[in-house]
Amino acid sequence: MILSDNSGHPQRGAALSVTSSCLFAALYYYATLLSPLSGEQIFGWRMLLTLPCVTLFMLVGRTWEPVAQVFARLRRRPSLLLGLVCSSTLLGTQQWLFMWAPLNGRGLQVSLGYFLLPLVMLLVGRLFYREPLSWLQKLAGVSAACGVAHELYRVGGFSWEALLVALGFPLYFMLRRRLATEHLGGLWFDMLLTLPFAAWVVLGQHGSSQPFVQYPRLYLLVIVLALISATAFMAYITASRLLPMGLFGLLGYVEPVLMLLVALILGEHIQADEWLTYLPIWGAIALLVVDGIHHVFRGK
Repeated sequence: MILSDNSGHPQRGAALSVTSSCLFAALYYYATLLSPLSGEQIFGWRMLLTLPCVTLFMLVGRTWEPVAQVFARLRRRPSLLLGLVCSSTLLGTQQWLFMWAPLNGRGLQVSLGYFLLPLVMLLVGRLFYREPLSWLQKLAGVSAACGVAHELYRVGGFSWEALLVALGFPLYFMLRRRLATEHLGGLWFDMLLTLPFAAWVVLGQHGSSQPFVQYPRLYLLVIVLALISATAFMAYITASRLLPMGLFGLLGYVEPVLMLLVALILGEHIQADEWLTYLPIWGAIALLVVDGIHHVFRGK
């Protein structure tokens, strides 16, 4: 999300990155404890309560300057707001899906989307930004293509959940690059602009408070939800500042692995005819990890 500070502490950064992945995976499971709240309501409470925690973190950590810069740009060019709304919508959709999927037995499909995401990002970088590919990256692309071809043959396409993750995040990152909001301030605005919808979901719908009347424990659970979410976010941002970008990207693969494990723990299963989809894609991820380690050790 933001540029890394290579002069930081790699060991601490690696620990924080793994911690953030574990916490995000924990959120994936934690959503199931918030029944009878719907995925939309959990998303709404998460957005409403997480942003104040993140804002406090930024103020205490003296990282508010990027937010002030976006405010200044908006005063000079109000039309920027339209782009920020689009960016916020793309991110908000992903946040909603993350909370909705484990409650509706679609965790495997979303985790597959996260496995596909780095491969799609490679393709986007090559096609739109002319970024060169190493031979290992090309080999990873071929391996992933085999998995994609099998899934197309098996069911005629990927689930909408997997496609929403694999295609939605690249669109989000491309838009942020176009808007020049690839920093903490842009992310803060993305979260801020989700608040009207989040408030409507948790406060404006008829009967939305009924679950809290019936199950008072939900008051404590949604507060813990916000604390986990904010802590995961803060660990992620801090890690991105302490680690070289290559190592930071590699550690990002920990999260979809843990999401897959959570989906399996929740009772979902990889069917026999799905293995030829998953194995080539996992093989492609392994090749990208090897390639990334190679570049990290070479200092690239």
